[in-house]
Amino acid sequence: MESLHQKRYWVFDLDGTLTCPVHDFEHIRRELGLLPGADILATLAQLAEPQRSQRYAQLDDLERYYAHRAAPATGLLPLFEWLHGRNCSFGILTRNTREFALLSLQAIGVASYFDPAFVIGRDEAEPKPDPGGLQHLLGAWGIEPGCALMVGDFRYDLEAGRNAGMMTVHVDSRDGRDWPELTDLRVRDLGELHALLCRTVPPAEPLPA
Repeated sequence: MESLHQKRYWVFDLDGTLTCPVHDFEHIRRELGLLPGADILATLAQLAEPQRSQRYAQLDDLERYYAHRAAPATGLLPLFEWLHGRNCSFGILTRNTREFALLSLQAIGVASYFDPAFVIGRDEAEPKPDPGGLQHLLGAWGIEPGCALMVGDFRYDLEAGRNAGMMTVHVDSRDGRDWPELTDLRVRDLGELHALLCRTVPPAEPLPA
């Protein structure tokens, strides 16, 4: 497997990873009539019609609200400028819809780095921790899992990366959110990840005298 600084294919979770955490998931669960801590997508998928469609429509309204209020995570822009300068390719794997993911990417100023075809939402693949979305991206890029990595702030992101055979990076500064068995590298924020990349890049070859 390539080391961190050699990776040219980067897949990111969106909310709480590229954006500041703004989603109040317990509020969303209350609005949808779900139990505290319930897996939102898994629970909605088990509902009978027409209740399922009604709840998904409510979820869309809530996600649209948060997408327009997305703010960039600490260190986001310098990291993307650095990776782009090294000809890296970018993908998104989110449990949101592609539509709202693109709205969020626009709001945080990095939409230009992403081909929309590489923004995978819940309508394009089974939700994380299923690895299908990552496998789709690997196939689209024509690469092996060891050439890419998955970056996220929650265990579903890390499980998806593990299930796809990819390196995983956990971005989180909060206590009590440690999954070392799923994590190859943990950083507090994207700024720390950027600094680490800068430190681990081999020095340039000296110019001929």
